[in-house]
Amino acid sequence: MALSLPAIMKTTAARLSALYLLLFALCAVLLVLYMTSLSARMLTAQTQETINDEVLGLARAYQRGGLPVLVRVVENRSRQPGANLYLIADANGQILTGNVQSLAPGVIETEGWTTEPFSYQRFGEGELDRLRSGNTDQPAPQAGESNPQSEGAKGHNAIALVLRLPNQMIMLVGRDLGEPERFRAVISRALTLALGMMGLGGILIWFFVGRAALKRIDSVSDASRRIMGGDLSGRLPVTGAGDEFDRLSENLNSMLARIAMLNEGLKQVSDNIAHDLKTPLTRLRNRAEATLAGRHKTEDYRQALEGTIAESDQLIKTFNAILMISRLEAGYSSEQTGPVDLAATVSDVVELYEPVAEEAGVALKTTVPEALTINGNRELIGQALSNIVDNAIKYSTDAAETPKVRVALERAGSEIKLTVTDNGHGIPEDADRARATERFVRLEKSRSQPGSGLGLSLAKAIMTFHNGRLDLLPANPGLSVVMSFPLRETH
Repeated sequence: MALSLPAIMKTTAARLSALYLLLFALCAVLLVLYMTSLSARMLTAQTQETINDEVLGLARAYQRGGLPVLVRVVENRSRQPGANLYLIADANGQILTGNVQSLAPGVIETEGWTTEPFSYQRFGEGELDRLRSGNTDQPAPQAGESNPQSEGAKGHNAIALVLRLPNQMIMLVGRDLGEPERFRAVISRALTLALGMMGLGGILIWFFVGRAALKRIDSVSDASRRIMGGDLSGRLPVTGAGDEFDRLSENLNSMLARIAMLNEGLKQVSDNIAHDLKTPLTRLRNRAEATLAGRHKTEDYRQALEGTIAESDQLIKTFNAILMISRLEAGYSSEQTGPVDLAATVSDVVELYEPVAEEAGVALKTTVPEALTINGNRELIGQALSNIVDNAIKYSTDAAETPKVRVALERAGSEIKLTVTDNGHGIPEDADRARATERFVRLEKSRSQPGSGLGLSLAKAIMTFHNGRLDLLPANPGLSVVMSFPLRETH
C-alpha cells in the first residue's frame, strides 16, 4: 500500500494527530493574542503611572513658585536625555516652552488623558526636516497644527495627560510609545515565530506518526492475509516497543497459537479415530458375522450379544472421553467449579481402587498429611486421578520386585502437588514421556493391557482446565505422575 497523504489520513492515529494539531494551533494563536494584549496593557499602565508621577512633581513646583518655577522645571526636564514629553502653551495653543514642536490636531483641546496614541515631533525635528528639504522660510507650526513638510517624515506616537492651569494655560505631560511598541513587537514576533516552529514540528510529527502507524497496520494486514491463506504458523509482527500495537499483536498471536493447537488436535483425533477405532469396529462385525454363520444354540447367541454390548460400551466410553478432552481443551465446560478438598478426593479414589490393587497383587499406599483445598471440579479431578491410579496399577504388575503404587499429597510453595508413583518399568525416554499424554498413544507395543490410550490425555486436559499442569517424571524404577494445582485464592 502506497504511503500517500490520503492513505495516511484514513488512519485513526493520523486523524487524532490532526485534531490535536488543530486544537494546539488554536490555543497557540489565542495565547499569542492574549500575551500581546497583556503586554500592551501592562506597558500602557506603566506609562500612565510614570506620567502621573511627573504631573505630581510639576504640581508641587507650581505650588511652590507659580508659573515661573513651573516653566523653569519643565525646561530643565525637557533637556534631559530620554525625557518625557513636556509642553506649556497659552490659551490659544501657542507653544511657550517644552520639548514638543508639533502635535496632531486636537490633542490639547480636550483635558485629561488622550483617548488614543497621537503623533508628534520633538523640538528641533521640524527644523531639521526643513533644512533637509531646503525650505527655510516656512514658520514653525503651533501646538495644534501639523507640519506639512514632515507629513511624510517618520513620526512618533505618544500618550499624554492634558491639564488646564488656573490661568487657563495648557500643560501636557506625555511619554513616547516607541519603546513599549518595540517591546510589544518583539514579543509578538517571538510568539509568532515560536508558533510557526511548533506548528511545523506538529505537522512533521503528525505526518511521521501517521506514516509509522500505517506501516504497522500494513504489516499486520499482510500477516493476516498469509494466515487466512492457510499458514497457521504465521504470527503478527511484534516490534518490542510495548505499545498498543504490540499488545494487540501479542494477544492475537496467543489466540492464533491456541487455534493452531486445537486444529492440530482435531487433525490428530481424526487420524487416531480412523486407526484405533477401526479394530474394535472390525471385531464387532466379525463377531456378528460369525454368530450368523451356521446354527448355534440360544446360549451362543446370548454370549455374542453380550460381547457386542461390552464392545459397544467401550466404544461409547472412548467417544465420551474424546468429547470431554475436546471440550476441556477448548476452554469450555458446563461442569461447575467450587472448593474441593483434595485430601478427601484422594481418599475416595484410593478406597475405590484398593480392591482392584489387591486383586492384582499391588500394594496401594497413600500419604495425605492434611486437608488441602483448591478451586475446581471434584468429579473431573477424581476422574483424572482414577485414570492415573488405574494406569499405575496396570503397569506396576510387571515390576521386578513387589508391585507398589504410592499416592502422595503435599503443599510445595505456591502449588499443591498430587503424585502417583509406581515401581514398574516406567517410560525411559523423554520423547516417549512427552508423547504419552497425546490422544490414542499407547507405548505398550504388545497391546496386552486393556485401554484406549486416552487416560493421560484426559488427565492433561483436566489439569489445563484447572490452570495446573501434568508432569511425567522418572521414578527409577517406575514412573511418577505429578498433578500440580495452584493454591486457592482467599479473599
